[in-house]
Amino acid sequence: MGQNKKIKLYKKKTHGKNNLKWFFIIIFWTLIISFSINSFTELLIPRVNTLSAIILLLFIIFIGVFFDIIGVAVTAADEEPFHSLASRKVKGATWAVYLIRNADRVSNFCNDVIGDIVGIISGATGAAIATNLSAYKFSINKPLIALIISSMIASLTIGGKALGKNFAFTQANNIVYYLGRFLEGILKGKKFKRKRGKDNGGDRKSKLS
Repeated sequence: MGQNKKIKLYKKKTHGKNNLKWFFIIIFWTLIISFSINSFTELLIPRVNTLSAIILLLFIIFIGVFFDIIGVAVTAADEEPFHSLASRKVKGATWAVYLIRNADRVSNFCNDVIGDIVGIISGATGAAIATNLSAYKFSINKPLIALIISSMIASLTIGGKALGKNFAFTQANNIVYYLGRFLEGILKGKKFKRKRGKDNGGDRKSKLS
């Protein structure tokens, strides 16, 4: 009988003490974004017709799927190719490295914050559409209309994210690269500072300033 050996698994590094700071930052911005978008939709939905509300609902679902793709792509992307691009000063490469090294926070914002907000707003929009449709004196009642619409919202959201995740995994590096180019284009004033880490022989870490 051989002795049981302890298996050491690789443990990814996190931001450590900065996690508490990120906790308060993400709560604050979730509150601001959620309040702003909810207020906008609450004012807009009652003033638009049913067709416009349906188009708005489809757009909201698309936003949720789009950000879910970004969140998955950042966690699945490989950092190594971007170092070569960054050394050649290719536009977007430095931002790509920054995004990958902060994948936990990017994923938290895209998948959790935006995903949950979109879920709440799409549900409220669906309820408003159900109310509008029930006003047309259809033979089916409002609860049944609401049930059908909510089921369609769920199926479109889950189906869209299923397709999006497959695309995000297969095209992760390309997605992160073009996202980096986009961010560099709109945030030209932001620069990165390099500092020595304490682990792994002083690996360099990117910090946005």
